Amino acid sequence: MRWFIAGFLLSAVSLAVPAGAGAQTIWEMPTEYPATAIPGEGVTAFAQFVNEKSGGRLTIKPSFDAARGIKSAAMIAAVQKGEVVAGDAFAGALGAVDPLFGLSSLPFLATSITDARKLTELARPVYDRKLATFGQKILYTTPWPASGIWSKEPLTAPAALAGLPIRTYDATSTAVLNAAGAKASNLSFADAMPKVKDGSVTAVLSSGDGGAGRNLWDFLPNFAEVNYALPISIATVNLAAYEALPADLRQIVDEAGAATEKRQWNAIRTRLDENYARMRANKVAIQTDVPPTVAKALADAGRSAVEDWRQKAGADGAAVLDSFRKP
Repeated sequence: MRWFIAGFLLSAVSLAVPAGAGAQTIWEMPTEYPATAIPGEGVTAFAQFVNEKSGGRLTIKPSFDAARGIKSAAMIAAVQKGEVVAGDAFAGALGAVDPLFGLSSLPFLATSITDARKLTELARPVYDRKLATFGQKILYTTPWPASGIWSKEPLTAPAALAGLPIRTYDATSTAVLNAAGAKASNLSFADAMPKVKDGSVTAVLSSGDGGAGRNLWDFLPNFAEVNYALPISIATVNLAAYEALPADLRQIVDEAGAATEKRQWNAIRTRLDENYARMRANKVAIQTDVPPTVAKALADAGRSAVEDWRQKAGADGAAVLDSFRKP
């Protein structure tokens, strides 16, 4: 038994120690999203870059659909503990770890790709400082297309929001949709899909990308383009594992992160059209002209959310928000 335990511990430690000549280091890198969703594509692209450039000395082992049992809200803790070495997580869900991470999913703040990029660049140094306190660093960021509302019935008037059982993706969106009259539940996609299938959730706040990745059209054939937010996902790595790599492998990881980030932000520019084409092919009714009364109800409900976040996020968050709002 002592030999078994010693062997097990040695095997576990080998995943986080420098790769010597001929040695192989393996990093598990999960995401809760499908391989076909834009964060899943990012994990795949990052893994392919590292695996090819390292000549087998460092191997990234991706997993999708929360197959590793880790959802976004738990990803920082999993990476910190070394349960996995790297991971991709939706930043809004990380707001449960620290409010700062909820920045990108604030309602009606960054509603264009240009604004989302600006907000991410302003916030990145602050994100990195915060993540360092959890023993990790950013590998790259992934933008999501704008969040809209998938629903069983079309949103034709504010009354359609009243009592609407809707899946939301962070504390802020839950508060906003509840203020608009809905019955919102903050759920990961992995937890939401059984409720969508059994009919206890009849609407989902998500992009066309997230919904397409889960075939939401099988249950929710309507999509309202409310442009709630263009949020991001963040891929991080355990800092000790990263620093334990030889310098040349650290450089490969850095280059892979930069290449993946560029790929993700370029991909988002055509993603909306691609998603809409796929959604229409699956008989989704896309509401691009949301009734003004519905848009107003959502805007009114979200008005105080940004300032509430500003108070909770502290001086660093307020500084980023103020910089973003400057003309």
